Amino acid sequence: MGGKKESVQQLDDTYSASQDALSLLAENAELSDQDGRGVAFRRAAAVMKSLPEPVTSMTQLRGLPCLGEHSLRVIRDVLENGASREVESMKQSKQYKALKVLTGVFGVGAKTAARWIREGIHTLHQLRNSGHTLNRAQQAGLEHYDDLNQQVSKAEAEAIQQIVEEVVASVLPGAKVTLTGGFRRGKLMGHDVDFLITHPEEGKEVGLMSKVVSWLESQGFLLYQKTTRNSYLVSDDSPALPPSNMDRFERCLSIFKLAQDQPHRAKQLGALPLDTAEHRRGDSGLQTDQDSCSQRIQTPGGQEDTKPWRAVRVDLVVSPISQFAFAVLGWTGSKLFERELRRWAGQEKAMSLSSHALYDNKKRKYLQASSEEEIFAHLDLEFIPPSERNA
Repeated sequence: MGGKKESVQQLDDTYSASQDALSLLAENAELSDQDGRGVAFRRAAAVMKSLPEPVTSMTQLRGLPCLGEHSLRVIRDVLENGASREVESMKQSKQYKALKVLTGVFGVGAKTAARWIREGIHTLHQLRNSGHTLNRAQQAGLEHYDDLNQQVSKAEAEAIQQIVEEVVASVLPGAKVTLTGGFRRGKLMGHDVDFLITHPEEGKEVGLMSKVVSWLESQGFLLYQKTTRNSYLVSDDSPALPPSNMDRFERCLSIFKLAQDQPHRAKQLGALPLDTAEHRRGDSGLQTDQDSCSQRIQTPGGQEDTKPWRAVRVDLVVSPISQFAFAVLGWTGSKLFERELRRWAGQEKAMSLSSHALYDNKKRKYLQASSEEEIFAHLDLEFIPPSERNA
């Protein structure tokens, strides 16, 4: 009996190793700015993940889509040897390690990382001593590197949500805050936290973001923030934007200062008007940078004690209610699921889908939707709940 359990475990481990190997190849391609290869490996990994039982023979994969020669070669290697030699070699390569480290800096993309590597920069220490002038995002990313490369728990995301909801409600009663991304798909851990904000009355959301950001900044919640305006313009006779995972909503990319006692502190916000004298003085009763959110504390021995807060990546996005269903769908993900959904809309339905709208290219008109279910219905698809969109 024990031998049977051990055999099943070995099958599961091999099955998982195949998915992991393909995912690592996808990651390496994306880090190397080879998005096409990255998508191919992501699709192959998704196919493996969707199979009802572990793969024990290559014959089980005959006729399956999205499994190219390269992916099949990797899977065969895992089945025969327990691991992919190509992937193991890649993981040990200086290039891969450097790309992982440098793109882990908030504000640094694949192209910037590749340029630094060509200049001989492979570590954070080398970057700090390189003399490079970093932009504000990169400076913040380097300063808070360890925190930002640590996963965020759902409990932490919900603590931040409580803060954001209280602030939004005090600024614009009736406004709605929705936690999106992986947490909406049921994941317990994530890399960042994304919120969509709207109001049931079209146009009421205008001006909301600046007030919310101003409040969060005044209370010491934001270590970094960059806000961009809504640049989406709707055209009556054609899609304003091509189908893409990029959108043009008003957005605040931020690094949030999350205190260990954040849930308790969230209750202190109350519903103070944004323009009160107390808010202008930063004296709303909420603890600020100068108290519980202090930096690392020096112990008598000169060593740093654990700081009572951590930095977390948080995106705030404001959407008009008319576009909210599309925004929720787009921001829920996963990236591969969204890509395939847009591909289906374009190739099978002659429609253009974005996080703003769905446009019927044959009828030459936008299709309205007030829920995700309505969008799936327009696409002649059965509704897929968020928990099943992890691709």
